[in-house]
Amino acid sequence: MNDPDRKIAWPGGNGTGQYMPEGLWGLNDFTADGELPAAEPSGGLVSFSFFTVALRRRKRLWLATGAVGLLLGCGLFLKSPPAYQATTSLLLTPGPYENIQTTPANDQAMAQSVSVAALAVRKLGLTQSASSFLSTYKSNAITERVLTITVSARSSQQAVLNASAVAAAFLQFRAQEMQSEQKLVLAALNQQVNDARQRLDSINAQLSQVSAQPATSARQSQLKNLQAESSRAASALYQTQQAAQSSQSVNGSATSAAAEGSVVMDAAAPLAHSRFKKLILEGGLGLIGGLILGMGLVVIQALVSDRLRRRDDIAQALGSPVRLSVGAVRPRRRLPVGRKSAAADIQRIAGHLRRAIPGSSKGAASLAVVPVDDLQVPASSLVSLALACAQEGQQVVLADLCPGAPAARMLGIKAPGVHQASADGAQVTVAVSPPDEVVPAGPSGGGLVPARGTEFTQAVAAACEPANLLVTLITLDPSLGGEHLATWATDAVVLVTAGRSSWTRIRGVAEMVRLSGTRLVSAVLVGTDATDETLGTVREPETV
Repeated sequence: MNDPDRKIAWPGGNGTGQYMPEGLWGLNDFTADGELPAAEPSGGLVSFSFFTVALRRRKRLWLATGAVGLLLGCGLFLKSPPAYQATTSLLLTPGPYENIQTTPANDQAMAQSVSVAALAVRKLGLTQSASSFLSTYKSNAITERVLTITVSARSSQQAVLNASAVAAAFLQFRAQEMQSEQKLVLAALNQQVNDARQRLDSINAQLSQVSAQPATSARQSQLKNLQAESSRAASALYQTQQAAQSSQSVNGSATSAAAEGSVVMDAAAPLAHSRFKKLILEGGLGLIGGLILGMGLVVIQALVSDRLRRRDDIAQALGSPVRLSVGAVRPRRRLPVGRKSAAADIQRIAGHLRRAIPGSSKGAASLAVVPVDDLQVPASSLVSLALACAQEGQQVVLADLCPGAPAARMLGIKAPGVHQASADGAQVTVAVSPPDEVVPAGPSGGGLVPARGTEFTQAVAAACEPANLLVTLITLDPSLGGEHLATWATDAVVLVTAGRSSWTRIRGVAEMVRLSGTRLVSAVLVGTDATDETLGTVREPETV
């Protein structure tokens, strides 16, 4: 491994171990005084595009809630299908004791009374209660003489029958009420006649007693007064009798005329019925409600989420520029992942990783890929890079130090240790760390000089002796630290998935890389939003 004649000039390198920046990225990872640029755990401004992007990203959620709302609306329609309606109009004649100003309200209240409903239920021979039947119809006083009744039922024929029964019950009840009122008035007048007659009889009895007494001046004066009272009482009795007779004759006839003159003006007839109007209305309301609920949840989650998505935010959290960003990638979990079968985005990431490999004047060049969250995309990209280099005749060692060994499994390697794997006509040495080595040490102590350690470390060091390139897939855990990273690689590239990690998580990974002594070259953002217009650069600290 220490052969000084084996030198590789990688694209992006200058042959001296120095990395050549891509494109127009002319930014340093550190400031002039050696401090990292200040990074704030804050996102971009909340704008209309922020909400549209969030809704577009989570469209499956609010479309699902909209579909649930639509199904609920249709379920309510099936549970309570639209009722058939029928209407009838009544022509009413006011009674002699009614106030023309309050008649419409009285008639409407009388039609919607439990008494009328109970009478209609008896006429129809129904078993339901009067209160439940009352909820199936409504009355409306158009004028003081015109009243309409609208009834709902399960069928058009039943609605017509119910409307006719309610109209007949109302007319019958109204006639009975007017006749009862007439009887009460006549009873009151007859009582007044009886009272007047009793008063006259009482005065006449006193007059008879006084007339039988001996003649005196006092007797004559008392007789005179009693005769005057008797005359007045007789006159009052006559007037009361005349009023009673007149009321019985005139108001009785008016009451009968009002009862007989109140008739059905328009017979009960069914109203136009739409089968789909209620379905469309309830289904549409359910759909709109579900969409609003789903969109509201998406917007609230986007506002309260601490997950980073923008290139600038991730760059500030890492303290290193995002030099490459790709859309959502769904790599295969199985072999092969060569250049011919890999997706375009995987090839782009593999190409970026190849340009990030440092030139090495001593031994094999080394690069570590550090996934912050997702493991499949980094594993696919690293396997694609290893196979591409191996197909060019280079000897490549791929070390998979991640839980589950996703990169090694793509090459068919599942057991821990050092193995040879072939794919796409290329052969790669694959190293999988044993499960008992939580923090496996690499083959070098900083300059790829074999270090004393476990059998796995010594086996990897032996495999790296004739190799040109060592690529490592490794995750960093804050509880374990990242000092062992420097024993595997001199440079590292961090892969971040948009919307998967918080500022604290991304910042912690970057700090562990730097504290280990490994140079953080750049970051790759996977699943970036198409509307993200930020550059992914690191802002220089403001000078005072």
